[in-house]
Amino acid sequence: MTCAVRSFLQYGRYLGDIRADLHASVPTVANWSMAGIPKSISASQVHSLLAQCDRRTAIGRRDYAVLLLLARLGLRGGEVVELTLDDLDWDEGAIRIRGPARRCDRLPMPADVGAALVDYLRDGRPACPARNVFIRSRAPRRGLLGPSAVSCIVFRALRRAGIESHCKGAHLLRHSLATQMLGNGASLSEIGEILRHRNPQTTTIYAKVDLASLHALALPWPGGVQ
Repeated sequence: MTCAVRSFLQYGRYLGDIRADLHASVPTVANWSMAGIPKSISASQVHSLLAQCDRRTAIGRRDYAVLLLLARLGLRGGEVVELTLDDLDWDEGAIRIRGPARRCDRLPMPADVGAALVDYLRDGRPACPARNVFIRSRAPRRGLLGPSAVSCIVFRALRRAGIESHCKGAHLLRHSLATQMLGNGASLSEIGEILRHRNPQTTTIYAKVDLASLHALALPWPGGVQ
């Protein structure tokens, strides 16, 4: 709306209806840093989400492995797409993650994540020359097209499980993992290590969902019940 108003004022000046340059007088819209609250779902809903994957099919095995990586390790959608067969270290039980700005991290591979990956690689992944772990279910056989493909997997899983959420992308499970860790007593620094935040300040947004701690800090409303 502000861009439209500025353009209108500039156009009026161009026509000669306005003499003064007024477009700079339109104020900018405040965009506060970390003003929102991370959207998440409960642990029982995450369990239901995973349970709805039909692991008897190749697509179900793939989607289950993708969702488990998001829910257990908090991977970003793009990191799931970039995951290659060479990133899976079966000897040490670790996964190499290619994050933003070409940053590489290593995370331990939980047993259930490893089992899901093995199940997909043995009985679900199509044979193709691509080195990506996760392959499209339709031709041409290649890696997933981008983070939006991972978000579509999450969206379909939410619909199958009958879970309503304003956030329907891959970050929903990343936020849910952080919220569950916080509820189980993990510190913000520990959460930041799992989510691989480069700036510790980024993790502080999850303090907003720690209602117990916030309740202890909240001042009583004047005239209200203590």
